[in-house]
Amino acid sequence: MAGTLSTKKAVIFDLDGTLSDSIASIKYSGDKALGEFGYGPFTEKQYKYFVGDGAANLVKRALTAGGDRELAHFEDAFERYTEIFKEYCMYQVKPYDGVRELLAALKERGVRLAVLSNKPHANTVNVIETLFGKDCFDKIQGQTEGIAIKPSPEGVFLILKEWEMTPEDILYLGDTATDMRTGKGAGAFTVGALWGFRERGELLEGGADALIRHPMELLEYL
Repeated sequence: MAGTLSTKKAVIFDLDGTLSDSIASIKYSGDKALGEFGYGPFTEKQYKYFVGDGAANLVKRALTAGGDRELAHFEDAFERYTEIFKEYCMYQVKPYDGVRELLAALKERGVRLAVLSNKPHANTVNVIETLFGKDCFDKIQGQTEGIAIKPSPEGVFLILKEWEMTPEDILYLGDTATDMRTGKGAGAFTVGALWGFRERGELLEGGADALIRHPMELLEYL
């Protein structure tokens, strides 16, 4: 409804698997990097479980799945993945159906929008600005030194402090247990996205307050 005021002042979004369908870019970069060390290729389903806790953990999980349980190749493989992903972070990446409409509806209601991702910060900014423009989100926060990655709620608290808000002022939307723990750890109402990389059971186990099948359903919780 046009002009409707929200009881929430802001929504904090995860990126991969929530705003953007980016699994092709992650698989392409991962297979290309790990293939240089004799590992992979891995399936998209495997990558959906490798991701979520930062690039370093993705590479560790892939190496372990490939048989390098001692992570002997980790440092070199992580360096290569980082280099390759910089070039291919937008490879076949697209917004999920309904995301643009949700963002427009939230902005119409005066809700502030933030992204909090474990993807490296420069890549996070690149994806968001390419898909949604430079003025869509009020705050973009990717992985940077000095800020603990999710599921630490540190990134949420930093956004709240910058905006002079409380946890009760926000909704947190993500698609993994890591996201649910991040939102719950911050004291926020936390919603699981069923169109993303993980399953209903994981989201509930992670502490989701609600689950939605389509982005526009988020408006019901404002």
